[in-house]
Amino acid sequence: MRTFYEFFAGGGMARAGLGEGWLCLFANDFDERKALSYSANWGAAHLVVEDIAKVRVNTLPREADLAWASFPCQDLSLAGDGAGLKGVRSGSFWPFWRLVDRLVRRNRPPAMVVLENVCGALTSHGGADFTAICTALRKSGYRFGAMVLDAVHFVPQSRPRLFIVALRNEWSASEDLMGGGPQSPWHTQGVLAAFQRLPAKCKANWIWWKLPGAPTRTTNLEDVIERNPKGVDWHTGAETKRLLAMMSDIHLAKVTAALRDGRRTVGCIYKRMRVDEHGNRVQRAEVRFDGISGCLRTPVGGSSRQIIIEVEKNQVNTRLLSPREAARLMGLPEDYVLPERYNDAYHLAGDGVVVPVVRFLARHLLEPLLKSVEGYRREAA
Repeated sequence: MRTFYEFFAGGGMARAGLGEGWLCLFANDFDERKALSYSANWGAAHLVVEDIAKVRVNTLPREADLAWASFPCQDLSLAGDGAGLKGVRSGSFWPFWRLVDRLVRRNRPPAMVVLENVCGALTSHGGADFTAICTALRKSGYRFGAMVLDAVHFVPQSRPRLFIVALRNEWSASEDLMGGGPQSPWHTQGVLAAFQRLPAKCKANWIWWKLPGAPTRTTNLEDVIERNPKGVDWHTGAETKRLLAMMSDIHLAKVTAALRDGRRTVGCIYKRMRVDEHGNRVQRAEVRFDGISGCLRTPVGGSSRQIIIEVEKNQVNTRLLSPREAARLMGLPEDYVLPERYNDAYHLAGDGVVVPVVRFLARHLLEPLLKSVEGYRREAA
């Protein structure tokens, strides 16, 4: 069975995406509330709740095929403070990588490493942070390539994320997994620009990973939204009117068009700070009715929670997205155990990785790569 370590594990969404063909040898997160969710769904046998900087290499059992790390994104996000890999949160990449490097030095290297983060990691500090990550991979003996996978191809949520997939130098990938150049839609202009900024030594270790074309999504926002949700209440008429009053003419026109249509129409609202015609920063409510949710965020640091708007029979109703709806937008199964507190459940979802995106990557790249590795291992033996 394929084996993996899951760092920055959260609620175990990478584990859910990898699936039953993978055995978790070790999981780690420092957040005790997330750890409770992880334990409720996966058990606590291999979970270590500890700051990554305090984890010792001796606690990592056996030799894993894969080390997965969805390390914190806040300092790399375009909405963050710009601290990048020097920040307290995103800087936790470095103690994680020291663990991997020590495994390499002890002749126990993971055959593959997957790093997942926001696309801002490509441009943070003018691309210097991405170069630093690639340099660390190269110096530890890995070849690598980056892709952007948007969850919108799998679930009704706009959520582009960066995935860096690294393979040990001593293992050869099958030719049908490597391309001669960038491939749409996975190698975006941002990935291409980041590659061009890399020093020559890193470019020499770069692989343009090949994936099949984007799948056709079969669900829309309306399919995951409940008429009678649990854990949230519909807003009062006064609160809904207040939200509508926060909309610009462009967004009010979208609501008017939905009312005129007459059918049940479900959309979502985010509150954002915008500059008005007088140059003042004002909070606006912005709506979309394209069958897609905006990107789920953690409800901290000033980020707004997503609001559902339902228009039907000349009536406009609004409310917060429910915890179960948030879980569905992350591709989690209906039996996934969520935290009881609303903010804990929303934070868990907003801070996770979309399950079917992980499954797609595992099926079409990680698992075929391991077959190649296993073949070379047999030949070497």
